[in-house]
Amino acid sequence: MEAPRSRGMFMVSVCGQAEIAEQLSREGSQYSLTTGILPSLGARSNRRVKLRRFIVSPNDRRYRIWKTFLITLVVYTAWVSPFEFGFLTKPNGALSITDNIVNGFFAVDIILTFFIAYLDRTTFLLVDSPKKIAWKYASSWLAFDVISTIPSELAQRISPKLFRSYGFFNMLRLWRLRRVSALFSRLEKDRNYNYFWVRCAKLTCVTIFAVHCAGCFYYLIAARYRDPGKTWMGASMGDNFHEVSLWIRYVTSLYWSITTLTTVGYGDLHPVNTSEMMFDIFYMLFNLGLTAYLIGNMTNLVVHGTSRTRRFRDTIRAASSFSQRNQLPPRLQDQMLAHLCLKFRTDSEGLQQQETLDSLPKAIRSSISHYLFYSLVDKVYLFQGVSNDLLFQLVSEMKAEYFPPKEDVILQNEAPTDFYVLVTGAVDLLVLKNGVEQVVGEARTGDICGEIGLLCYRPQLFTVRTKRLSQLLRLNRTTFLNIVQANVGDGTIIMNNLLQHLKDLKDPIMEGVLLETENMLASGRMDLPLSLCFAALRGDDLLLHQLLKRGLNPNESDNNGRTALHIAACKGSENCVLLLLDYGADPNCRDSDGNVPLWEAILNGHEHVVILLVENGANINSGDVGHFACTAAEQNSLNLLMEIDRYGGDVTLPRSNGATALHIAVCEDNTEIVKYLLSKGADIDKPDVHSWTPSDLADQQGHDDIKYLFESVRESKSQTTIPTLEKQQPQNGIRCLGRFTSLPLIYPVPKECSFASADGSCSQSRPRRRTNNFHNSLFGIMSADHNGEKDLLFSVPQTKCVKTGGGNSARVIISCPEKGEVTPKLVLLPGSFEELLEIGAKKYGILNAIVLVKDGAEVDNIEVIRDGDHLIFVSDGPQETNKQNSTTTESL
Repeated sequence: MEAPRSRGMFMVSVCGQAEIAEQLSREGSQYSLTTGILPSLGARSNRRVKLRRFIVSPNDRRYRIWKTFLITLVVYTAWVSPFEFGFLTKPNGALSITDNIVNGFFAVDIILTFFIAYLDRTTFLLVDSPKKIAWKYASSWLAFDVISTIPSELAQRISPKLFRSYGFFNMLRLWRLRRVSALFSRLEKDRNYNYFWVRCAKLTCVTIFAVHCAGCFYYLIAARYRDPGKTWMGASMGDNFHEVSLWIRYVTSLYWSITTLTTVGYGDLHPVNTSEMMFDIFYMLFNLGLTAYLIGNMTNLVVHGTSRTRRFRDTIRAASSFSQRNQLPPRLQDQMLAHLCLKFRTDSEGLQQQETLDSLPKAIRSSISHYLFYSLVDKVYLFQGVSNDLLFQLVSEMKAEYFPPKEDVILQNEAPTDFYVLVTGAVDLLVLKNGVEQVVGEARTGDICGEIGLLCYRPQLFTVRTKRLSQLLRLNRTTFLNIVQANVGDGTIIMNNLLQHLKDLKDPIMEGVLLETENMLASGRMDLPLSLCFAALRGDDLLLHQLLKRGLNPNESDNNGRTALHIAACKGSENCVLLLLDYGADPNCRDSDGNVPLWEAILNGHEHVVILLVENGANINSGDVGHFACTAAEQNSLNLLMEIDRYGGDVTLPRSNGATALHIAVCEDNTEIVKYLLSKGADIDKPDVHSWTPSDLADQQGHDDIKYLFESVRESKSQTTIPTLEKQQPQNGIRCLGRFTSLPLIYPVPKECSFASADGSCSQSRPRRRTNNFHNSLFGIMSADHNGEKDLLFSVPQTKCVKTGGGNSARVIISCPEKGEVTPKLVLLPGSFEELLEIGAKKYGILNAIVLVKDGAEVDNIEVIRDGDHLIFVSDGPQETNKQNSTTTESL
């Protein structure tokens, strides 16, 4: 039987011996804690895993089989040694040969013992040194083992004349009985064997051996007495009892021994001479101790099985007396007795689930609870959508309890201290009206009881009474709140689930509870931690203001990266948007899908919120504009596309898969949107990730009107000449932004950026945001206001004209090959050269930086930088290093 892994790990951690733990994990019968199993405090183990050559572990499977075989030979020795000593005067052929064979096996065991590692009782390490093994064996049991293996014939010859009686030397072989004692000690601790029957077998063996030895000794006294007629055997069989069959003499001796041991004494056999009387005296004294030992052990075994019943009856009697003395109503008396009977039943049948869990370490207890109850608690409506971490912590703290039928679990109007999840069985929900209990509902497996009173801070609404034998998981209110306090976002989800549940019930009582709970939420009188997203989702500006005043981070986000500003803009809650912006919320924050608050407001048609966001610096280009345009095309909404363009978004940009709004418009056969996109400069030959262009899609799907539009665009391009840069040079330092060959190429922003790139690669191709448990905790919220870092990467609206030389609408590309930052970053050009150096210091950690353009020229004034220039930050070192860095960057 394979042992549990946890025990093997325990043995490794305590003993530090991998091989012992491996042996014990394979042999479940060796899970016995014997004396000396633990090392002394502070002892260290540097034990080698592999033993020396020719040294055998005492836990080796083959060696244990050998020891079990020797046990059967010890049983033979325990019978034959007293028999030969009492009944035989010379060697018997068959017995003599068998004795010598058995002695040969024990002689082999003596030799084998010199190669068996032993366990040091001080350090609990296996000692495999041959010298130490030999010295330990020689200084302990070697002499007894050698003497007990000497043949009886040889021992009779070399012994003194007084001890030459045959069989006398054989009595030394009873030393081997220590092996049987060790066997029973191991079996008593082995969980594979019943303790009661092992103890009974041990007591039986002790009794039989005592009767056998006493009978042999008593016959020996009679057989060696000088006058056979004056012995107990001679008095019953005559002077020639030596000639009687050996079997009859042996049975007669056992008969006398057992009647004397049991103190029955029929009177037909009794001592005759003084020697027999002296032996009987000592034998009877021995019987007193043996009888007391047997009776004591049997009584202990019997009492152990009946003590639980006796305690149960005493408890029932005390409970009945208590209820009668205090004149309790019959219903309460029945509940008391039913609960006590159920407790006795679970104890007697081994169903002590919670008691067993409480006796285990927390890690094992949590794993067991997770295995048994996690799938059930996960389906409870209150915990729908919460994180796995919170659910695991809740399940670990829940206590499993049994309730008999018709027992009250929760009373109406009692204080809300616990709530229960029903595992098995069913319960009724009762309300007391005009002194009469009425059933208003029923809960079954997977339902939760008592949560409304616990979360809404009011007395329990119902009496919960079991209909049949039920098992429930109980969780204390204090423990529940402590766990939720560390998971603010999950607390919001739980409260939202409760409010939605109260709405779905459509009950007048629940409507009052809902209204009261919402008022408590708005006034901030709830201990349950709530997030800004919860308040924004409900459009509760009062609650939002209360939370912001507590110091919550206005930019906190949920698992999908959506902030409260995203939700408020989506809902069109103008007051909530104003509050968040006043407390420093970022109007250009992105969620994991690249959406920004401005896009949420535009998508849902909240014009007043759109204007409010734009006035506070919101920019649609901070999000994934390509995704926005494709979404508008999928909805066949020309107005939505025009709104994107109105607020500075480039509707021709692609999304992450390379598809543009023109691709989607062609597939939707929306000619109006196609015309609009073509007027905005959409490229009809731009392929997506599958190498499909809008022109290919029009041909493949047979949209003749769109094909005609594309042919007209191609003809107009072939007849139009591209203006030169000099003709397009604007006046007063303003020039149009266009794709001219003389302008530097603007590199696409990498996927790791925090703003939308020109090809929309930052929208859906990047991995989804991972949940930050720290920012989701109370400590993260309290510390959020002290974090003054801002993102150095800014996105700007793609307008038609930009200022040159230091204007705040110009964009430049920065990189730092010296620090390994070869990926270019697109940033806004600051108003001064000092601010540009500060950006380099914050981004790349270069305090004394030199700014170079791509061809290696040094920049010392913000006015000489043009829109689209590629700037390289290098440390203030030798010029050769700067040139090398610029050359490396240009090659990259």
